[in-house]
Amino acid sequence: MDSTDGRAIKGRQSSMEKMNVLVTGGAGFIGSHLVDALVGRGHRVRVLDALVPQVHGEAGAPQYLNPEAEFVRADVCDAAAVSRALEGVDVVYHEAAEVGVGQSMYEIRRYVGANDMGTATLLESLVNRRGRVRKLVVASSMSIYGEGAYRCAGCGVVHAKLRPAAQLRERRWEVECPACGEELRPAPTGEDKPLFPTSVYAVTKQDQEQFSLVVGRAYDIPTVALRYFNVYGTRQALSNPYTGVCAIFSSRLLNEQAPVVFEDGGQTRDFVHVSDIVQANLLALETDRADYTAVNVGTGRATSINEVSRLLAEGLGKDLKPEVTGKYREGDIRHCVADITRARSLLGYEPRVTLEAGIPELLEWVRRQEAADGVERATAELESRQLVR
Repeated sequence: MDSTDGRAIKGRQSSMEKMNVLVTGGAGFIGSHLVDALVGRGHRVRVLDALVPQVHGEAGAPQYLNPEAEFVRADVCDAAAVSRALEGVDVVYHEAAEVGVGQSMYEIRRYVGANDMGTATLLESLVNRRGRVRKLVVASSMSIYGEGAYRCAGCGVVHAKLRPAAQLRERRWEVECPACGEELRPAPTGEDKPLFPTSVYAVTKQDQEQFSLVVGRAYDIPTVALRYFNVYGTRQALSNPYTGVCAIFSSRLLNEQAPVVFEDGGQTRDFVHVSDIVQANLLALETDRADYTAVNVGTGRATSINEVSRLLAEGLGKDLKPEVTGKYREGDIRHCVADITRARSLLGYEPRVTLEAGIPELLEWVRRQEAADGVERATAELESRQLVR
């Protein structure tokens, strides 16, 4: 790669300016879509990815990896490899991470090592190249909020923490006001909401975000943390039982098994198409208005887990109703939906793909895949550690 100068990005980048971009985790679900978009805009892209078998299997680099991108197979914790990968780079997208809420609760060293130490390794290399890297965009997560925002009819705004174990044992699923006991009403979750991460994975994503913002500010490396909500789309690892719910449910349905739904299925999430995640990442590069800031990336729309299961089953032509277990998982939250006001105002972001429009594309891809269903094994693993009750 030929390095460009280190001038700070101001306002909007010229659409004609081409840069050297490193994408860590660029062979993964989100990273590979981002690589395609960057290559499509004429940027010179280098991918650093360890090709973790749980995500990629044993086949090596995935077929969808863009042939116009330079590929480096290495672990983001390998300081020498990271240093080499940064040679000549103007912009870094840090997508590399171990992903899996439940698994993180018992493979703690693995998650902390990959996510915390991997980010620390990258940041030390960036500090050593101070003035050369013009932008760092780091993938954060809605999981760092814990429960989303709520309002109580009598008490106003409530920053709820985990539902008490006694309440969950009674199968009262909705979040209740700690002051008056009334059922709370979900509200859009803004970036200023206090953070209450409820899993090791969530803590490591908070660490990745805060490490990056702190180091970026200290060394004048313009840094943006994008808090992804529940991302779905093609290339999500169907055989990984710790990935997103759309992929997990699709894998079950492909194997003629009913999706497994915890609690009563009424919990809601904000499902955002991978192309909208890519859109936000590109916008973060094109403006300096979000520098040193955390920004939600979602749709602002709540969808229940039961509804997602129905849409996927209907789309695949499967007459399989979800298996609603009535059990709960340690650390699970009830509702969290993005307030995307900041993304709109700072990035000019606007979600383009609704869940109803995005699922058919996902399922067209799913039908061409073979998926090993590991949900029962993963659930048994959690139950053996009393993380499912």
